[in-house]
Amino acid sequence: MAAVRLVGGAGLCHPVGVTRTDLVAQTRTICEALPEVTERLSHGTPTWFVRGRTAFVMLWPDGHHRDEFPHLWCAAPQGEQAALIAADPDRFFRPPYVGHRGWVGVRLDGDVDWAEIAELCIDAYRAVAPQRLVARLDESRG
Repeated sequence: MAAVRLVGGAGLCHPVGVTRTDLVAQTRTICEALPEVTERLSHGTPTWFVRGRTAFVMLWPDGHHRDEFPHLWCAAPQGEQAALIAADPDRFFRPPYVGHRGWVGVRLDGDVDWAEIAELCIDAYRAVAPQRLVARLDESRG
């Protein structure tokens, strides 16, 4: 992870020039481009759902509990959590509450590769969406 100067008080660090609003807006743009996705607050944070029922991405722009940095929690295909954490433990982590179900946490307090975040969100969607919606996604991506 590239070193960046962070701004914010205790428990609140965002890359310089990136605001909480930017993180929410960028994640919203990615997730809401997927078929039948809705957003609402869950546990006090922006969360994206397939058909209003099944969560696949949670954004913690101000951090959560001991993880006092902006990050996402994403559903992940089986085995992906361990692979991502092993490949880059400074960026990926096992989040509380949902980590035992295979979800992966990804830090957003460094240089964020939004193309990579989009792929993680799409993989999260694929992990929970019904086959019919996954087929629609595949058709739209051509």
